[in-house]
Amino acid sequence: MKSFRRKIAVQAAFTAAVAIMTLTPAGSEELKPYSEGAIRSLGVSTERIARINLVFNKLVNDGKLPGAVMLVARKGQVIFSSSLGFRDKGAGKPMTNDSIFRIYSMTKPLVSVAAMTLVEDGTMELTDPISKFLPAFKDMQVAEMTPNADGKPSYSIVPANKPITIQDLLRHTAGFAYGEITKNEPVKQAYIEAKFYTPGEAEYDHRKMTPEEQVERMAKIPLIHQPGSTFEYSMAVDILGRAVEAASGQRLSVFLQERLFKPLKMADTSFFVPAEKLERLARPLQVDPATGQENKLIDVSSEPKNDSGGAGAVSTAMDYLRFCQMLLNGGELDGVRILSPAMVRLMISDHLGSRIATPLQPGEVLLGTQGFTFGLGFAVRQTYGLAAIPGAAGEFTWAGAAGTYFWVDPKDQLVAVMMTQSPGPTRPYYRRLFQTLVYQALEN
Repeated sequence: MKSFRRKIAVQAAFTAAVAIMTLTPAGSEELKPYSEGAIRSLGVSTERIARINLVFNKLVNDGKLPGAVMLVARKGQVIFSSSLGFRDKGAGKPMTNDSIFRIYSMTKPLVSVAAMTLVEDGTMELTDPISKFLPAFKDMQVAEMTPNADGKPSYSIVPANKPITIQDLLRHTAGFAYGEITKNEPVKQAYIEAKFYTPGEAEYDHRKMTPEEQVERMAKIPLIHQPGSTFEYSMAVDILGRAVEAASGQRLSVFLQERLFKPLKMADTSFFVPAEKLERLARPLQVDPATGQENKLIDVSSEPKNDSGGAGAVSTAMDYLRFCQMLLNGGELDGVRILSPAMVRLMISDHLGSRIATPLQPGEVLLGTQGFTFGLGFAVRQTYGLAAIPGAAGEFTWAGAAGTYFWVDPKDQLVAVMMTQSPGPTRPYYRRLFQTLVYQALEN
């Protein structure tokens, strides 16, 4: 694979002016202006891609979003970069391209890749039961639901009919849940009692318990489905992070730093923001404009007791773009190989098939649309149709609860990252909008 050429084309909101910056972590210097013709040679209309800024600036001006950083790369070269609105609107601080964001569930692909490096090491296999690494999960129970004559559900506790595997954790078929989401009332209450979810407080915040406490508490809660039977978005990747720690003998953040962040020069990706970088942390609007409710996000200003593999990381748009480009390149970036091409292909393939139930499809969770299955850490688009957004079969994607989003399209050699801190029900709308605006700018 060719090295990822270190270039960024900066597209202004109302012009077609393009400039190049080095594709390095925050703080890189801007280089000489770059010709519009070179961007056009990549099949991108500079006039049409300017619509991204036009549309998102209006959203900021209308008070719908605090601000955003957006990056798009094609064929190994970044062809659009924009930081607009506010990093902290209350303090009047403008957004900058080095702003740091809580990425919530965009932590999951990072940890999924980390697990697959252990598979390539021969330390872990996808068919391994997780009890091989975390013995507390050896004999699990399942809270099976059956409808009563009046239509109301009743639950019975039965033994799991098979072990949970590493593959189940990666594709969300382990039978775990999110207390914030599940409709299984006994399990929901158990998650609340175990402090995995506290109504009225910041959601998806598991930073206050140690890894050992997390495993011990989770292993005592019944599953909501038999392992391997049903796709249900859940805390599975938090438990995957605990398995990575057990298999590697390292804290998750340390393992990720050594195997992923440092090799890929992801200098601002971590599980908390140190004091010297807190000024760069992006903040949401105080009140969500769609619900009128106060926005509550996890506190990332100090080191957590555990590194939440499902929702705990922070990053920048540039850091995450480098991660995405590595995957598009088949596991390599700038001469550094993270995974083999075969392993990347395995991760971005369909791992649900026709035998695993999908009461709520991955695309419906992410974008409010059908057309996606799930691989090992990513939603994967199955066809050109069905999904209510443009894209290509084989693209893979995920997002975060505070508004962050990315996708990688191997067919069109495209990667795109949007970072914002805008939790709430309008997240899928902004994801679809960004993706539509990117594709309408492609000319071939």
